[in-house]
Amino acid sequence: MTENGKFEKPLVAALAGIDHAESAHSADEIELIRRRKLHLGGSMLFYRNPVHIVRGEGVWLFDAQGRKYLDCYNNVASVGHCHPRVVQALCDQARLLNTHTRYLHEKVVDYAERLTATFPRDLEICLFVCTGTEANELAMRIARSVSGKRGAIVMENSYHGNSTLVTELSTCAYPASRRPDTVVAVEPPNTYRGPFRPHDQPGERYANLVDAAIDQLDANGAGVAAFLCDSIFDTQGTLEAPRDYFRRVYQKVRAAGGLCIADEVQAGFARTGEHMWGFEHYEVVPDVVTLGKPMGAGHPIGAVVTTRPIAEEFGKSNVYFNTFGGNPVSAAVGMAVLDVFEEEHVQRNVQEVGRHLRSRLQELAQKHSLIGEVRGLGLFLGIEMVKDRETREPATIEALTIAERMREEGVLLGCTGRSGNVVKIRPPLVFSRENADFLTDTLDRVMSRLER
Repeated sequence: MTENGKFEKPLVAALAGIDHAESAHSADEIELIRRRKLHLGGSMLFYRNPVHIVRGEGVWLFDAQGRKYLDCYNNVASVGHCHPRVVQALCDQARLLNTHTRYLHEKVVDYAERLTATFPRDLEICLFVCTGTEANELAMRIARSVSGKRGAIVMENSYHGNSTLVTELSTCAYPASRRPDTVVAVEPPNTYRGPFRPHDQPGERYANLVDAAIDQLDANGAGVAAFLCDSIFDTQGTLEAPRDYFRRVYQKVRAAGGLCIADEVQAGFARTGEHMWGFEHYEVVPDVVTLGKPMGAGHPIGAVVTTRPIAEEFGKSNVYFNTFGGNPVSAAVGMAVLDVFEEEHVQRNVQEVGRHLRSRLQELAQKHSLIGEVRGLGLFLGIEMVKDRETREPATIEALTIAERMREEGVLLGCTGRSGNVVKIRPPLVFSRENADFLTDTLDRVMSRLER
């Protein structure tokens, strides 16, 4: 959204309108793009020169010409593309049975027990879905049923999925002029360019913005059913919240009768390093947690995790089932992902490589004046590009140019943030120190050429 309140598509969404065909590698790819445009409505392609990916292995993706790319963008393949352990589990179970969860099956129960064991004790009930969108849709349904209210508090420039309800909650892609009176958005805790900076008690002051949101929902007659928020603030520019922010917000929302929903689709499964779940960095326990992409390392699976009292209250007046959510194949895949986490010490890798990568990026910040700030947790990092460090004017075109040139050099990155000027680094969690060095060395060369 611009300063005058006019709605703008995020930069990454604007890429969907690029005429890719003129810049594709070959006549075959031009024809593929033509066919895609003809038959895939609303389909978005990254990069002016789209990557025609045909194979993945670990942290690498391979195109139709056999060129490999270091994947520094894809949080779906959490334990790496096509991990043999995950592929084997999928194939083995698919050969035996795949059906819905209205029959007994050990794998489904075993996986629910093992998954919920990674959460704080009270979060012990699991409802399986197929995607993060479904998880957030169900979480809001639960919140509205249990609270008896309708309203939701979300962040400005948030993204939570693409169903009708969840799109309305995704303020990065939904016009403020059409926002229903059951949704109120507040400013995210941006301590780099937001209204409250590190010396301004930002945790308290950003949290206090929720008071007006509660009042507005009450005045609208909706009341507060839920506060729905990521714990990594991806679309807002990979922000780190002040440590006391969530504690203060949760207190306000619960006092207003609402539930606190942590969207862990991006931050979950140790993406942030020190903890399995992003909310644990802030010493809070949500009422509901939503999960998605990383659960299946490429296989579609998601979940809502909540407490027994909330699940039982929801069940008094609701029936929930999902034909594909939590099917035996998905359960086998999810279990295999957790096996890889334990046996290959993935969380420890995220901590160690994340520290190394952030250190290397901080070194680049000393060298390149385009870098205003390096931030993030674990292997979810953002580099804010600015034209001037004093004014902090967003370097949007420069950030997009860097992503395009990195793609030419064999490294896949994305851009995020309200101005599209934050280069996002979000690789598979099996990323190594050598991968991190290749990434930063390549970024150094690209930025040096750009600055010249």
